[in-house]
Amino acid sequence: MWDFEHGNAGREFDISYTLPSGCARGLAEGTADIGIIPAAAYTGIPGLQILPEIAIASRRAVRSILLVSKIPIQNVRTVALDTSSMTSVALTKILFEKWLGGGRTFTAIAPDIEKMLAEHDAGLLIGDPALKIDRSRYHTIDLAEEWIRHTGKPFVFAFWAVRGDALQDAPPPDLAAVFQKSRDHGLEVSSLNQTAREWAPRLAISEAEVRSYLTENIHYQLDAACLEGLQLFFRYAKEIGALPEAPKLRFMETAKALAT
Repeated sequence: MWDFEHGNAGREFDISYTLPSGCARGLAEGTADIGIIPAAAYTGIPGLQILPEIAIASRRAVRSILLVSKIPIQNVRTVALDTSSMTSVALTKILFEKWLGGGRTFTAIAPDIEKMLAEHDAGLLIGDPALKIDRSRYHTIDLAEEWIRHTGKPFVFAFWAVRGDALQDAPPPDLAAVFQKSRDHGLEVSSLNQTAREWAPRLAISEAEVRSYLTENIHYQLDAACLEGLQLFFRYAKEIGALPEAPKLRFMETAKALAT
């Protein structure tokens, strides 16, 4: 979002912020034209086109998607789920069903680890609460790390999607280029340093931790390896009944592609 908040890109769009699940809901209801959505949401919203080459993915431990338990993970029988990301919920179910042993009970609950563990063996934490958890107090699994360990493929948590109807109503500028440039500008050293300065006090973690998270734990390219991981996630989720069958991945054409 760098150019939208610090450059001129924002002048072309009416921007609002919400949870990933809320972005997906906006696209489904037609109240938003473009949104960054959990990968899982793609299975339930017809007519979407994906902005190419941009993602929120991980090729190693992600740190912000954790299964937190008061007992050894293999002994977990009940899991409290933070449902703010459909993808992380589906991934949790895949990990248990495929590799950690099935037969668990899952319950949606607000992301408060003390309340989660008061009535459940483990809890799924997403985002800021996961980054701030004291992992020395619990048994924890980093979901991206566990996925990569078993599949050898990156995990894609989210990507940008556009409603097909919106493209027909008002052909936009080269959206892919706009968003790719914004990502690239946000990953410049000066931008990362500014982001770390702003967010460290909000999260009560150090600037170095924010910077390492953004540069080491998150992968921002929807490249070939990530697409393989995404397709495998959709397949596994369908197999265990966590998600409906995903439609074929459909990408928005870029100006370069149209020119050729």
